[in-house]
Amino acid sequence: MHPAIIPCSPRNIELKLFTSNFDQKQRTKKMEAEKIEASEVSKEYSNPRRSSMVIRGVSVLDFVLRVAAAVATLGAAIAMGTTRQTLPFVTRFIRFRAVYKDLPTLTFFVIVNSVVCGYLVLFLPFSIFHIINSKVIITRIILLVLDTVMMALLTAGASAAAAIVALAHDGNTNANWFPICQQFNNFCQRTSGSLIGSYVAIVLLILLIIIASVVISRR
Repeated sequence: MHPAIIPCSPRNIELKLFTSNFDQKQRTKKMEAEKIEASEVSKEYSNPRRSSMVIRGVSVLDFVLRVAAAVATLGAAIAMGTTRQTLPFVTRFIRFRAVYKDLPTLTFFVIVNSVVCGYLVLFLPFSIFHIINSKVIITRIILLVLDTVMMALLTAGASAAAAIVALAHDGNTNANWFPICQQFNNFCQRTSGSLIGSYVAIVLLILLIIIASVVISRR
């Protein structure tokens, strides 16, 4: 007996040709993607010294930013902590004086900036260690977490103090709170200046967090 011959319709032939062409295109794309990935990996591992130098340069930038943030928070704490003004006229029972301690929000601002400044100074050796040894990751993760906490704490203190300083400048007519900066001009100028230093430190901490995240992700 002769085997049965199954005729192939033109539609089946076209479907098979389309499927084979589609599979071939998919395999070609996959091979190209693998080649690109392999070339990127080879480039990365072919220049380990260059990668190490880049990370070391980033570590130096991290150290500089930490020093600048420490100086900014120290200046903010000193400027606010030494803010005091007494008006030249007094009455029999009232003495007109403005001190940061009279407002708990400004006291919190001084404490927060002092804490952040102390943290930045105490952890500077870790930044120096990262310059010497650029391959460490654990200490970078620790600093990333602590930087995030300090940034949030500093933002809370600066925001609360900014609300009080804005109230001192503009007052609030709905609550019958009158602005005091026309009388206590020196007090308002020093408190406003301390806020600038604190917000500069916040921006620097954000940059430190971004730098640490990039370095850790590359590792």
